[in-house]
Amino acid sequence: MTPPVTPDPPPRRRRSRTTDRGLDRAFRYLAVGSGMLILATLASVAIFLVLEALPALTHDDLASEIAWIPEGGNLGDVVGPLIFGTILAAIVSLGLAVPVAVGIALFISHYAPRRMASALGYVVDLLAAIPSVVFGLWGVLVLAPKVQPVWQFLVDYFGWIPLFAGDEHGNASNPPRVLMTTALVLAVMILPIITAVSREVFLQTPRLHEEAALALGATRWELIRMAVLPFGRSGVTSAAMLGLGRALGETMAVLMILSPGFLYSFKLLVASQQQTIAANIAAKFNDADDIGRSALIATGLALFVITLLVNLGARAIVARRKDFSGAN
Repeated sequence: MTPPVTPDPPPRRRRSRTTDRGLDRAFRYLAVGSGMLILATLASVAIFLVLEALPALTHDDLASEIAWIPEGGNLGDVVGPLIFGTILAAIVSLGLAVPVAVGIALFISHYAPRRMASALGYVVDLLAAIPSVVFGLWGVLVLAPKVQPVWQFLVDYFGWIPLFAGDEHGNASNPPRVLMTTALVLAVMILPIITAVSREVFLQTPRLHEEAALALGATRWELIRMAVLPFGRSGVTSAAMLGLGRALGETMAVLMILSPGFLYSFKLLVASQQQTIAANIAAKFNDADDIGRSALIATGLALFVITLLVNLGARAIVARRKDFSGAN
């Protein structure tokens, strides 16, 4: 008896070229539209800031209507110190955060056991989920009393350096609601961003580069110095610029910690010397009238330009080493 013949399966239907072309065209339009939407959003924000800031920029006598502008002064007399304080706070926090972040990233990627590295990476990433107001409370209530003796030590032994100079009596401010305390909190806040990006960049180092260094007899540190750090330099720069952008725009933590002042002062351990743009806007916006809000938006326009220049500079730095970069 002959076995039954199994029928052949029906042929698979192939998608037509017309359908593929339609999907490709739709995806292209979606990608182009998304890019244009980003540019349109950026342009709309810039136009909004310019239009809202025009009344203050064209006003003849702002000092007579806005209390926080000195008598006989103009908007530039306030915007200048605010820009100075914003950039100074961001640079100091970046200088504190980058070495620690790179060290943590190197430990996670090349020193720690795999399980410890995974757990430590999760812990560092969790810092990014803490709200800035919590960082501000921690800075005021916990960190500031702990660091005041350290700031006084810096004034006593390194007060000849302008950054660590004390007040007229040769003391650090107590309570230490100073820019150095603020920068320390900002450094903790931007640490997860820089660490996460740097860690991923270091893990992308070509295995052949590492094996070649080890074959030449390099130690662990020499491997990192000759292979890992050169490869990840542009990536670390990109990470630092991301952290710098966060530090430039931080509001609540700065508002809660820093005692404000409108001076061109490099004294990091004396209160009432500097103020940042974002914290000044948050402190004065609710009580401001129409012309006052326009002046505050004008300072926000200055912050917008600074942030844009920082990002353009970061892209230029990364592009210089795009052929040998962990950022690409």
